[in-house]
Amino acid sequence: MNASRWNSIFISLFAAMVALLAFLVWATPRNDEGFQWFDPMIQGGWMAWTFPVALFFYIIAALLITFTLLAIRYPETPRRGILRIETTRGDRLFITLLGSAFINLGWLYFFGAPLTWALILCLLYAFAVFRWV
Repeated sequence: MNASRWNSIFISLFAAMVALLAFLVWATPRNDEGFQWFDPMIQGGWMAWTFPVALFFYIIAALLITFTLLAIRYPETPRRGILRIETTRGDRLFITLLGSAFINLGWLYFFGAPLTWALILCLLYAFAVFRWV
């Protein structure tokens, strides 16, 4: 496949993801005071689909789509890092997501609700995993 074909695939997928994000923001409940970010998006639904929950799943889907396209467009050979196992970009993404889940759970257990510092710690962890694992 030539470069212009890949560019059109990347641009169309980016446009679709931006449109989906715009839909999520549009579907967020609002009143006279502004957006109600933590109110349910579907009243009486079986799950509390708030904007942060929907955004979490949106980001996971965007990461999976991006890494799939990168694996197709730019195949890589597995590399050995400090764990002494062969990993690809997808493996490192999985390790990062799994480790970030444990970091956030541990943060909630020891420190409580504001997860701002846990997010910063997760970003540092992700950088380390993609750099050295």
